[in-house]
Amino acid sequence: MDHNQLGAATDVSATAHHGSSSEEEYKLMKLVLESPEITSFLTELAIMTASCLTKQDNFIECGVTVLREKSPATAASSDARAASLDELQNGFGEGPCLTALHEDTTVLIPDLLVEERWHRYTEAALDNGVRSVLAVPLRLGGEAHGVANLYSRSPDGFSELDVLTAENFVANASRSLQLALSMARLKGVHDDLLAAMQSRTIIDMAVGVVMAQNGSSQDEAISILTRASNSRNVKLREVASTVVDSVGRKSTDSKAS
Repeated sequence: MDHNQLGAATDVSATAHHGSSSEEEYKLMKLVLESPEITSFLTELAIMTASCLTKQDNFIECGVTVLREKSPATAASSDARAASLDELQNGFGEGPCLTALHEDTTVLIPDLLVEERWHRYTEAALDNGVRSVLAVPLRLGGEAHGVANLYSRSPDGFSELDVLTAENFVANASRSLQLALSMARLKGVHDDLLAAMQSRTIIDMAVGVVMAQNGSSQDEAISILTRASNSRNVKLREVASTVVDSVGRKSTDSKAS
């Protein structure tokens, strides 16, 4: 077993790690979307969109829902009422906003009073004073999904221009969030490479220690470390770290004496 084979052996755990890339991508998305900076960003999106579409006789509220643990949850809102309206829909598990989220398409409900879908949600929304709803999906890519939900207390509360304006706001926000996710992915790749380099360095050092202590060849030293790793059922990097640490302790003890 040569030095290159040792490097290949240390890559096995990394290969297994990347086999669960979908799960890791989801965790990364969750981390980014729940970060204080992104939460503030989504709140600003909700406030700005609601404010821009609000007119003197038509007050608009906005909530932002994202998928967390594969279930919809309110991530931000223009005000407390918008958040409660989002949670109302999420609780029923049906409605125009969840339809927009799952089908990745804009959904406009001009008047809930004549809407025949989502009976439970429609009745509850009307009881809360909502007459029209506009839902625009946040297109984040991969496992990331979100939707901006706009509520009006007036029938026909959203014009064609309102729909285009909301879609433009959300599209710009989507690009910003995609950039945040991409930057997080790059940081993850950097961290993985750094960890791999650190593992390889500590293993190389341990091989040198074993060769010096036992008078063994490089292949024999690698074999000793590998057998120790298998017998203890721990990673080769951890065995190597223990070997190197023991040398450091001996050096410290000898200086003290």
